[in-house]
Amino acid sequence: MGHADEEPAGNGGVDDLEEPLDWPNATVVSSDAVDVVARLKEESEVPLRSHGSLSMNRALMAAGLVDRVQVTLFPVITGQTGLDPIFQGAADFDLELVESRTLDGHIQELIYRPTLH
Repeated sequence: MGHADEEPAGNGGVDDLEEPLDWPNATVVSSDAVDVVARLKEESEVPLRSHGSLSMNRALMAAGLVDRVQVTLFPVITGQTGLDPIFQGAADFDLELVESRTLDGHIQELIYRPTLH
């Protein structure tokens, strides 16, 4: 099993998807993810979300297409386990806290607005 950041940049790991998809209103797009997201961001009336693809999210942040970063903290210490930092090798960003909430008395959900440092 490889690290999450070993996925190909820009495609979100969806090279094997074919239409028809099981998701409503979904379309497979084979062009550059940054270009597609930039277009969708201009056209969409609702906020866009991205989950799971570290390389795509890094590319979107580098292109200035990310308005908010959601960080969910789990109150554990992984002194003996864990992988590399998820943003290792990415640019430095200042984070302005714009929202926060406690989900179950332990887990904190923090939403930040990133600005290139």
